[in-house]
Amino acid sequence: MTAPTFYRLRAPGTGGAPGTGGAPGTGGATSTAVSVRVDPARPDPYPVYLAVGGGRRRMYLTPDEAWALWRCLSEAVASLGEPPEHIRTRVAPARR
Repeated sequence: MTAPTFYRLRAPGTGGAPGTGGAPGTGGATSTAVSVRVDPARPDPYPVYLAVGGGRRRMYLTPDEAWALWRCLSEAVASLGEPPEHIRTRVAPARR
């Protein structure tokens, strides 16, 4: 059986904008965790689990949904300009 694989990255806070992890007046001192779990052994059709922050932003995805989300999100974010420095890092898979 294949163990789940996790991919994690933290996004810097932006000083209190909704959903960013920064509290008002902190200048973005906190950050938002973004993580994805891939578990091909799940008994349902949703092997991809996406979590953003500690709140209610959670989503189970089929492989086709995950690919469609990746494609749409990559195009949408690319339209905002050059990538920020904090994402210029390797995201290594982890077993936990």
